[in-house]
Amino acid sequence: MNQLNQYLSHLLLQSPGLGVAVMMNNYLHDMATGLLVGSGFALHAILGIQRTMNTPEATVFFLKTNRQMVKLFKFALWWVVLGGVPRTIFYVSFEWANAADKLQVPALAVKHVMMFTAVVWGTIAWRRMQKRVVALRDSLPAELRQAAES
Repeated sequence: MNQLNQYLSHLLLQSPGLGVAVMMNNYLHDMATGLLVGSGFALHAILGIQRTMNTPEATVFFLKTNRQMVKLFKFALWWVVLGGVPRTIFYVSFEWANAADKLQVPALAVKHVMMFTAVVWGTIAWRRMQKRVVALRDSLPAELRQAAES
C-alpha cells in the first residue's frame, strides 16, 4: 500500500493537470454532498408547507417539485459514489498529506465523518419521504393525480 501511495504522490508531482483534476473532483464531491443535504432540507420545507396548506393544489405542487428534486438527488448521490472512487484512490497522497503538513488531520477526520453521516442520514430521510409521496399521490383524485404526474 505504501508503494502505491508513493507512486500516486510521484504522479501528482509529475502531472500538475492530474493534481488539478483530483482537486476539482474533491471539490465537486463535497458540493454533491451539499446538494444531497440541501435538496433534502428544501423538499422537507416544501412538504411542511403542503401539510400546512393541506389542499389538493399544494399536494400537486409538492409532487411535481418532488419529481424534479428526485432527479437532483439521484445525480448528486451518483456523483458522491462515483466521485468517491478517485478521491479514495488519491486520498493519502493528496488530502491526507496536505492536511498532515498543516496539522489539520483532526479537522479532516471530522469533515469526513460529518459528510458520511449527512449522506447516510440524507439517503434514509429521502427514502422515508418517498413513502409520504406515495401516500400523498394516492390521496389525490384521479384527475389531479394525472396532473401531478405530467
